[in-house]
Amino acid sequence: MSNNFLKTYQFALISAIYISVFSALIIALLSYFLSVFSWTFIFIFAIFNFLFSFFISQYRTERFIYKKVKKIYDDVSLLESSSFRNQPITTDMAALTREVQKFATDKKLEIESLKIREEYRREFLGNISHELKTPLFTVQGYLSTLLDGGMKDKTIRKKYLERAEKGVERLIYIVQDLDMISKLEIGDLNLEIAPFNIVKLVQNAFDLLEMKASKKDIILMFDRKYPKPIMVMGDQEKIEQVLINLIVNSIKYGKLQGTTEVSIEELTESKVIVRITDNGEGIEQHHISRLFERFYRVNKSGSRNEGGSGLGLSIVKHIIEVHDQKIYAESKFGEGSEFSFTLEKV
Repeated sequence: MSNNFLKTYQFALISAIYISVFSALIIALLSYFLSVFSWTFIFIFAIFNFLFSFFISQYRTERFIYKKVKKIYDDVSLLESSSFRNQPITTDMAALTREVQKFATDKKLEIESLKIREEYRREFLGNISHELKTPLFTVQGYLSTLLDGGMKDKTIRKKYLERAEKGVERLIYIVQDLDMISKLEIGDLNLEIAPFNIVKLVQNAFDLLEMKASKKDIILMFDRKYPKPIMVMGDQEKIEQVLINLIVNSIKYGKLQGTTEVSIEELTESKVIVRITDNGEGIEQHHISRLFERFYRVNKSGSRNEGGSGLGLSIVKHIIEVHDQKIYAESKFGEGSEFSFTLEKV
């Protein structure tokens, strides 16, 4: 308490001592020359002068600092006037400086964060408008052709309607994936955590994507035989979506007559890691850090031709993070890529 007192009021204390000593010396000199010298009078005068000087100095200094610092707070909007007015004012300039610096730093960080969010929002809106515009214009073009007379030709009618349907399907994928990401980000997607066999889930994904892989003669395979179940904890439906998205990507960017290999390894006593490896075209290193961003495409024209919403990897990342797990991406350009994620063991 005494340390805090000295720290807070040392300015007023030192000022009062100077004034009291100076005033006492003046009175002593006057008393000496007037031949009315009295130590008792000088001592009492010094005490009262010290108290008076101390409180006046403290009060005036506080009011001065209050006005100046309050004006700074008001000018830079670092703190609301009401909250500042309710706080005690101190003559400790070091404490005041630290407080102002703290609020200035907080505001700077807040402004930088808002700038990053604004840039992200601008980029996101640009991406989504472009992604929606392409299939919309495609559908519009085919339907306009049909309305302008193409309906009469049965061959053209069927072909254009089928192409328009593909455009609508892509719009549906984008909207569904956006809805999924929004729910994942705000925590509105309830997970049904339960034990399941990850080996069986991978085999199910292989079965679903077998025909898609056969179009490029890509073999879907395990790295070895797994005679026993490997039980993990998670939302089986969501993890299946993760596997499907990653395997679909390996097929899209895999080479003809290539392979997509899945391995399941024990990472720690409580975790396993699932690896999806292909021997496709690979990804250049400067793209790796942005792979999981919304609508980010390594090969923009080629990726759009392959279809999809451009949100697959972003959804994968969100699902894995909602499970409190990690996802990794590694690639060598021209040799292939590997995506891996961890899961909790039962």
